Parts: sequence; C-alpha cells; structure tokens
Amino acid sequence: MGAPAIVIASTHHAAELGEAFARYEREYDVRHVSDEVMAKATAKELVHSGHQVALFVVDSDHDRDKLVGLINGTRQAVPTSRRLIVTHVSRFREDNQTFRHAVAAGKVDALLLMPQGPRDEEFHLAVGELLNEWNATVATPVVESVRIITPEKDALARDLLDYLARVGMPAGVHHPDSEVGRRVMATCPDEVGHWPVVSSLAGWSGHCPDVRSLAIRLYGRPDEIDVDQVVDLVVVGAGPAGLAASVYASSEGLSTVCLEAEAIGGQAGTSSMIRNYLGFPRGISGMRLAQRARGQALRFGTRFFTGWPATGISPCADGDHHVVHTDGGDVHARTVLVSTGVDYRRLGVESLEDLVGRGVYYGAAMAAARELAGDHVVVVGGGNSAGQAAVHAARFASAVTLVVRRPDLRETMSSYLIDEIEWNPRVTVRTCTRVVDGGPDDVGQLAWLDVEDVDSGARERVEARGLFLLLGASPECGWLPPTVLRDDRGFVLTGRDVGSEHWVDGVPPAELATTLPGVFAGGDIRAGSMKRVASATGEGASVVASVHAWLGR
Repeated sequence: MGAPAIVIASTHHAAELGEAFARYEREYDVRHVSDEVMAKATAKELVHSGHQVALFVVDSDHDRDKLVGLINGTRQAVPTSRRLIVTHVSRFREDNQTFRHAVAAGKVDALLLMPQGPRDEEFHLAVGELLNEWNATVATPVVESVRIITPEKDALARDLLDYLARVGMPAGVHHPDSEVGRRVMATCPDEVGHWPVVSSLAGWSGHCPDVRSLAIRLYGRPDEIDVDQVVDLVVVGAGPAGLAASVYASSEGLSTVCLEAEAIGGQAGTSSMIRNYLGFPRGISGMRLAQRARGQALRFGTRFFTGWPATGISPCADGDHHVVHTDGGDVHARTVLVSTGVDYRRLGVESLEDLVGRGVYYGAAMAAARELAGDHVVVVGGGNSAGQAAVHAARFASAVTLVVRRPDLRETMSSYLIDEIEWNPRVTVRTCTRVVDGGPDDVGQLAWLDVEDVDSGARERVEARGLFLLLGASPECGWLPPTVLRDDRGFVLTGRDVGSEHWVDGVPPAELATTLPGVFAGGDIRAGSMKRVASATGEGASVVASVHAWLGR
C-alpha cells in the first residue's frame, strides 16, 4: 500500500495551496485537481489502486451547488477521510456563516482561512490535528508499538487491541506463521501454544492471558509504591474527573497516585470525537484528550497504575489515613477521590452475551469498527457516547442503525450530535425499539438480530455483523464500604444530597465530600452529576480545594 493521499480541489488558488501543502509531500501523496468531477475521479482511482485518502481539501471558490456536490461526493467515495474547506480572506466572513451549520453537523471537519504566506503554523496545526485523528482511527499503523501474535483474532485478542487503542499505542495482530510472528516467537520459544503472545518495542515479549497482564507489563504494579509513604491523595478512576484532579492536585504540590481499572480516560476515552469540549473548536477524540491530560499530570508528578481496580478501602492501624486496596498492593493516602465512573449496563439477552467479542461489544470498541467495512452495524443507546459511536461506525459500515427505547433523542443527546446523525445518510434511528435476540453465522460471528417495537411488540429480524451496546449507567462502586452512602440507584451521595440525619453537628459534608471523612467523589459516580465530560472535569478540578481544606484542618 502506497502513501495515503491528500486531495486538494481548487480552481483559483492552486498555486497558493500547492505551496502550503508542499511540506506534506514527503509522507503523503498530494494530488491537485480543479473541480468536483476530477476530485471524485481521483478519489475513486486512489481507492481502486489500494491507496487511502486521508484528507480532502476543498477551496470554497467553487460554485455553491458544485461545492455541495463535491463535499457530498467525497464523503460517499471515501467516508473515512477528513474533509477541510479552505476560504480566501476576502470571503471568510461570508463563508463562515454559510458553512457554520455544515461544520457543526459534521458534514465537513473544519473551515479554515487559507494560508496568507509561508509558515502559517496556526493553519498547519489544524491540518495536523485532522491528519492525527485520521491516522489514529483509520490508518493501519506504520510503526506498531505492540504486536499481538495469535492464530485466531478471538475475543481476547480484540480486547487487547481495543485496550491498546484506548491508551494510544499503535498495535497490530499477526499470525504465528507470518514474518512478524516468526520473528517475535523466536524471542520467546517457550510461549508457543500459549496464545496470545504480546511483544513490545520496549523489549519484552510473552503470553498475556488478559488485559490486566498487559497493563502490568506497560505500567507496573501499585505495590511498587514505597509502602512507608503516605500520599496526600489517591485518585481511584482515571476518567475526566480523576485526570483533572490528578493534574490540579499534583500541580499544587500534593503527592498524588491515580489508580485505573482499565484504560486511562474511562468511558470518555472511547469517544471517537467530542465536538463540544471547551477549547477544541475542531473537536478531539476521547483518547487524545485523556492522553494529553495524563501527560500533564505526569509532568507535575502524578504516578499512574493501570489495570488495577480498587477492591476496598479501610482505615490504617492508627486511624490517621486511609488504605486503598488492590489485588496488586495497597496505597496509603490521607485523602481519596472516588471517580470510578459508570459501566454500561448489560443487555440481558443470553444469546448475545455468548457473542461478546465476536461481533457484540460493550462500549464503542473503536478498533472493532474498522473491521466492519461494508457491513450493517447496530448501535444501542440514546446518550452522547452512543451517538458518537454511530457516527464513527458510519465511516466504515455501509449502514448503521441507532436503536433507542425512547420516542426521541433530545432528552438524552446533545443537539449538535443529533444534527450530525440526522444529516449522515448512513445512519438510521429506530426509536421505541429494543434488541431482543441474535445469533451467529457458521463460524460463530454475529449474523442477525431480532428487534422489537416496545409499544406494539412487533418483531423484525435484521442482518447485522456488529452490535455496539452503550446502555445507561451502572455505577462502579461495589468496592466502597457501607459508610459511604449511596442513593437507591447506587450513586455516591455528597454534600447536601446526604440526608440531614447523617450531618455532623447539623452541618452537611462539603460539596464533593462523602459520608466517610477524607473521602470525596466526583464525575459520573456522584449522585446528581451531569454525566458530561466538561462537568466531570470541573468537579475533579474543584475537589482539590476540599482536599487542601481537609489536609490543613
């Protein structure tokens, strides 16, 4: 496969755009065309010859009708590519109004002012972000940081691949008899037959029986922390709230440890594109946002341990601090932030539970979406995560059906995302519907689903090769002691949400404080939270003031 292509369509500014994109010619096949007919023909030629198109750059100097046709045509030809409209300074104000809705609805990924001269780094920053997201979600990795060797791409191999995608590590799966497979197995011949075998550029290789084993290889164990040290704050859960708390606590000099059961970023880390997060006008993937936050926290001194869920919390022997327990060791801390978030609820259909990892996935499973090119995919859920998963899957699948039990999406999904779904010709929404059954093909992969109208009870069987389940919220707090009060749905109570009979001297706990002194809660796990990335981030940042107050009491 040759270098991925950048196709530039411009009638009057070909020279200027040619100069601007010359810096990309070393790693991309940059093509120049003059109109929509040539653009679509070039895209088809590239696809048929086995090339990928990473980016379409469309000059707004085209006739309006032809411009709309060009945008729609490129999306139909190569739905996985990114689309950028560039506009000359003389028409920027007009074009900004004309294409605002198209950008908001995801018809195009960005509208940028054409470079006014050399070294317009603001322009190239935006282009770099688009290419970065394309490479992370679509392209086959050029360099694989981790290689998974297995005869069959089974559920475990897919779980490992999905985990690596969530932590931002390019990875690939190879058969033991392939060139890569033979080279890796030569370094660990005793592991032959113990699949999968995982190899890292860091120099280690060996059998990984589960995701936790891989996480230990990558990030170590909690008991590597000096047992004699009591840290100021242990953050349990590295979603948006936990990451924000880690950044702000460690930046203010608090010794901070962050424990994460799965991958950095939590549920938000699986989002293919978050378009309404402050400061990212072109949007950002949950994985990128999480990895940037982790990098910030590491810079200030936070220590992360991934793959280790907390199993309990207890007072130390002398009672002056808490001990957070994991299967890999204990962490002693003066304060604790519970930010373990929520998990997706199980569908409860036995026939489909048997197919998890073989076409059925809980969560967005971004790595799996790439393998469903040309297939029909069903996404179940009415929240933003489900909407983002449907939009992402539509870049690969021939058709995506979003199934929701409610009669309308507007109660549970952001308006911009509803607009994006309504515009996307590959996505269909089926309201008042639920999935009630499903079954495999001859090789054990998902082949069909039965869907039921919740009002009439009428059933229909549909062909489907992928089912992504993003159902509601099940709080992850079974490890907490009874002294941390929860509401009737299992979410942690804080502040004035705690019943007055549990107040101390008639005073409620601090805003994000639980009923266990020195233990706080933030993000989706907290009763009454908004269940949005931005609000969780705010809670994680603001809890640091309460931690300071507790430490200085």
